[in-house]
Amino acid sequence: MLVAIGAHLDPQISRIRVRLPRSVAESAVAAWDRDELGEIDEESREEYELRDDAAELALIGLAITSRGVWDGEEVVVDLDVAQISAALQAAR
Repeated sequence: MLVAIGAHLDPQISRIRVRLPRSVAESAVAAWDRDELGEIDEESREEYELRDDAAELALIGLAITSRGVWDGEEVVVDLDVAQISAALQAAR
């Protein structure tokens, strides 16, 4: 049922405009700018989840870099709902 709900919601909601503080936004941009060198060895579930979270952070950094608008000590950016969901899940 979750898949069916997602299929109906997907065309209705793609991006949501959010405001992020400068320090948080700059950290996300730094994650995007980071070069990942070397191969990934076998990893535990926890390591996989941590790397997945890092990838979501980097994608938020990409969004900020490509379409973010700085407004004083904040950035305004339209984030994909999947990125927002990943951030909310990490906060829980």
